[in-house]
Amino acid sequence: MPENKTDNFLKAIKRYANAQKRALAGEVKQLKTERLKEAEAKAKLDSERLKKEKLTQTRNRQTALIASKAQEGQRKLFVERAAMTEEIFKLAAEKLSDYTKTAEYSEKLKNSAKAVAEVFEGCDCVLYLNERDLKAADELKAFFSGKTEVKADKTIKIGGLRGYCESKGIIADETLDTKLEAQREWFVENAALSVL
Repeated sequence: MPENKTDNFLKAIKRYANAQKRALAGEVKQLKTERLKEAEAKAKLDSERLKKEKLTQTRNRQTALIASKAQEGQRKLFVERAAMTEEIFKLAAEKLSDYTKTAEYSEKLKNSAKAVAEVFEGCDCVLYLNERDLKAADELKAFFSGKTEVKADKTIKIGGLRGYCESKGIIADETLDTKLEAQREWFVENAALSVL
């Protein structure tokens, strides 16, 4: 009988060991499942983070490329507009040069001299003219009551006159060059130039 007890005792230990083995195997399996789920969740988060980073990097590269292309396009547009503006003002200067050969221009020059003479109110002055207009010097001086000296001015490319009264510290600019240049800012703002 003692063997029976021993056998029973050994069987009970074996059953207990098997139960513990199954319990441990279940715990290991559950732990494995949990760890696997955690690893999958972490991998998913890491993957999403990596995707976001890659997407952000790609978006940033594309944004920088678009900004660079837009800036280059703006620069080209600016250069084209500036070239168009220069061409337009060159043509306008040519038309004004043609205008200086007309009788209408001679009258305009006289009217400019009258206006400048009124501003100087009989004070001594110097009149500056384009070399082509020096032939009208005596006629223009007649509008001034003070002592008037007439000089050629190479900076007056198109025509018109510029007067200087030292005693009043006044410069009266009636040149076509200055009037044309004064239109440039207005033209740039209002011309709505588009480059196709």
